[in-house]
Amino acid sequence: MSPSRTTRPRKTPAARRTPAAGRTPAAGRAADPSPTTERTAGAAHRTDLLEAMVRIRRFEERCVELYSATKIRGFVHLYIGEEAVAVGVNEALTPEDAVVATYREHGHALARGLTCEAVMAEMYGRTTGCSGGRGGSMHLFDAGRRFYGGNAIVAGGLPLAAGLALADRMRADRRVTCCFFGDGAFAEGEFHETANLAALWRLPLLLVCENNLYAMGTALDRHEAQTDLAMRAASYGMVAWAVDGMDVEAVEQAARRAAEAVRAGAGPHFLELRTYRFRAHSLYDPDRYRGKAEIERWKDRDPITRLLDRMREDGEPADETLAGIERRVAAEIDHAVEAAEQAPEEPVEHLLHHVTSAAGEVS
Repeated sequence: MSPSRTTRPRKTPAARRTPAAGRTPAAGRAADPSPTTERTAGAAHRTDLLEAMVRIRRFEERCVELYSATKIRGFVHLYIGEEAVAVGVNEALTPEDAVVATYREHGHALARGLTCEAVMAEMYGRTTGCSGGRGGSMHLFDAGRRFYGGNAIVAGGLPLAAGLALADRMRADRRVTCCFFGDGAFAEGEFHETANLAALWRLPLLLVCENNLYAMGTALDRHEAQTDLAMRAASYGMVAWAVDGMDVEAVEQAARRAAEAVRAGAGPHFLELRTYRFRAHSLYDPDRYRGKAEIERWKDRDPITRLLDRMREDGEPADETLAGIERRVAAEIDHAVEAAEQAPEEPVEHLLHHVTSAAGEVS
């Protein structure tokens, strides 16, 4: 889709990508986000994109099974349907860039490169989890990969992302902080405060709105008078445009161009990625606020199916490729579940670790 304002981000040298778990990134180049028919990569790169999305989809489906079996407790927010967003955006980032996510962050974490084993152990609340078993589904964290966590508060990650970006600007580091958030964040003051300061201070911040049309159970047009979110973001003086969030290649092209402009000092950029979650808001949600016909219409735009269809059209062995990916991902997730089942729980006597400390000591 075309940018929401006439100001278009300038092209800069291509950025290195952060590989998702178990894959090697292919060489990239700058790309124009507008014509989705302009493909930036060949068959090998499409295979990488497909595998990253399938990994997220199958991981989430296994989480549903484990939740039903009471192996996983607490709130769980699934990313099924939105895989193209996390995968496409992370392809445009480097290992030195920072990522701040939402409470629906399993996909973000896996696309960033956290292993299925580390994320699954966290879902189980085991000490081998990426947050030591203390975060659970909504608080995945890995400082080594500059993945600064999920956040259970709507829009809560935005001020944190602004702080990370400000630190990079003050140190003159050519890094990008990417912050994911949903359309519901527009109803929170944190978004507007962050957008204003980011534009005012020209922070190296990439704001990624995952517009899945529902803020929990409230439709976008019932909580926002102006539903063109990219246009609203542009009112703060930043470059902003909307993208088909169900097309992983379109997402990558747009995110790469935006990230390169941010890294070059062009100030914050905003992407509205129009996507859809196929499952309810959370596994507690009865999902009575939208019709089945609407869900099925969006499933016709499944990002995995769309990429497979494009691969077939271009003569790539999509079905054979998918079969191999399914085998690898299944083995990876099976191993993650087995490892989580065997991993230790934190002993009760450690309850106050990282909470309180004795004088002169840090737990």
